[in-house]
Amino acid sequence: MLSWEDYYKDEAPVKREETKKPEPRLSEVTETKTDQEQTVQTEVVTAPESETLVTEDMNSEAMQNLENYTTMKEPTEAELEKVRARMANALEGRVQVGQKAMINSKADLNQLVPFKYKWAWEKYLDGTANHWMPQEINMTADIALWKSDDGLTEDERTIVKRSLGFFSTADSLVANNIVLAVYKHITNPECRQYLLRQAFEEAIHTHAYQYCVESLGMDEGEIFNMYREVPCVEAKAAWGLKYTQALEDPTFETGTPEKDKEFLANLIAYYCVLEGMFFYCGFSQILSMGRRNKMTGVSEQFQYIMRDESMHVNFGIDVINSIINENPSLWDEEMRKRASDMIVEGTQLEIDYARDTMPRGVLGMNAKTMEEYLKYVCNRRLTQINLPEAYPGADNPFPWMSEIMDLRKEKNFFETRVIEYQVGGSLKFDD
Repeated sequence: MLSWEDYYKDEAPVKREETKKPEPRLSEVTETKTDQEQTVQTEVVTAPESETLVTEDMNSEAMQNLENYTTMKEPTEAELEKVRARMANALEGRVQVGQKAMINSKADLNQLVPFKYKWAWEKYLDGTANHWMPQEINMTADIALWKSDDGLTEDERTIVKRSLGFFSTADSLVANNIVLAVYKHITNPECRQYLLRQAFEEAIHTHAYQYCVESLGMDEGEIFNMYREVPCVEAKAAWGLKYTQALEDPTFETGTPEKDKEFLANLIAYYCVLEGMFFYCGFSQILSMGRRNKMTGVSEQFQYIMRDESMHVNFGIDVINSIINENPSLWDEEMRKRASDMIVEGTQLEIDYARDTMPRGVLGMNAKTMEEYLKYVCNRRLTQINLPEAYPGADNPFPWMSEIMDLRKEKNFFETRVIEYQVGGSLKFDD
């Protein structure tokens, strides 16, 4: 577990303590005026270095007037020369694009620009424009349907509860992984900026599940403990958690091939499998319900969440591929096999979840068609990180999923919301 002490040691520059000058004794107040003037002059000449500010390029017109960059009223030429040297050193220390790297970079993490990965900054801007809040979605029809004795079948009720049970834990796992395992080891500020946005979105998603549970009057203890009590839900949560725990060790540091591979495995586990695979059975089930005009409020919540998650996956894939491109020795035969096995293993866990939640056909789908869909998604994840397909020929039996994800095709997707609400209508989903 990370500690504040580790944070300050690794990243926060320690501010130099300022020594306050003691108040003068009574006897000192009686010194002559001449002595006082000499003391003032001495203090001015020996102004602390930290008070000198560098803000411009050495060759700029503003830099020609060096008096602007010192607190001294009438500096000598020797003192100005010291200022020039200090400014030159500061300019040499400015971060250049070539110094930036996804991991193991020594460049200053507090300097956002110049961008090396502009796509990360653009995703941050898109995510910000895509902002939404759960309580803005009307749940009235869902509440009436859920309380109705003949509104939903038992299989449909099971799907709703299992989806809320898994996702309420899954998004917390993802948020914790970002904060406790990933953020510290990503050494690029624009990517860190997006990670902060993603962590906030995961909090919104957890809020959305809680809002659905509360609105429908569900048993909160049952829903929020499914990751402990329902085997198919527990298996997926436990699979992801082990990758976070591997990096939670406060002594863990990237910088060696072994540790870099461990970090890469964490990113693959969360972006390619947990967010890129474990969400897709539940998403398609709930969205299929919405297409049938059932649980439309929950479905709308899930549609917003799915849009966010699609961007998370695309961001993670870009990070993974950037690390591989910058450190090609990590992507050896052993690591490629490990990554492929992880994604296939995750696919099987999701297939098991589908069989458990759909023992019979429901909502125009069944366990067999869901298995085909999940194998199709698996192939997609593998090819996105340049690995061969595990299930050649697997097809997408739910083409409507792609249509739902593309919000540009929705005429008035936000018709239940405030008209002035800003949305990321121009976002592209390459799921």
